[in-house]
Amino acid sequence: MDGRLDDRSPWYAQCEALYREHAPRLLRLCRLLLRHSQEAEDVTHEVFLKLVESYRATDRAVAWGPWLTRVAVNACRDRQRAAWWRLWHGALEEVEIVDRDPTPEAATLTGETREHIWRAFRRLSQRQREVFVLRHLEAWSTQHVAEVLGLSPGSVKRHLFRAVACLRKGLEEHS
Repeated sequence: MDGRLDDRSPWYAQCEALYREHAPRLLRLCRLLLRHSQEAEDVTHEVFLKLVESYRATDRAVAWGPWLTRVAVNACRDRQRAAWWRLWHGALEEVEIVDRDPTPEAATLTGETREHIWRAFRRLSQRQREVFVLRHLEAWSTQHVAEVLGLSPGSVKRHLFRAVACLRKGLEEHS
């Protein structure tokens, strides 16, 4: 085989199904961690290129959802460690996290309240954002977050506690 993708192969169909299933979630995750839409899209595409490479080379069963998340978080970290990122990245973008069928309580959030939430979220450290997003938005267990991020469960709890405290403080300042 010459290395090109063959859209008739079984692994191609399986990778495509994984893409359809996980791409929106990973894109949202990358947007939250990178705070920039285009960079998040680039990283998401890189993650799925790594999936294709790994899928073809793997002959064992893999839980691809957690694998994709771990690769995405690491790719976001790598992107932020790059010197050009720190020089170039000035403006922050907001990621819209809106439920398609919002509850009445969610529907009452005003633009001003959202802005205060984002300001508080931006104050979190990178590790706190990662832990908060994986634990509360992805609804992962503390143990699972610890495994993916290479932390102890106690460290995850500590980062999560500090993130929630920072968010509360930011929202209390708004009230």
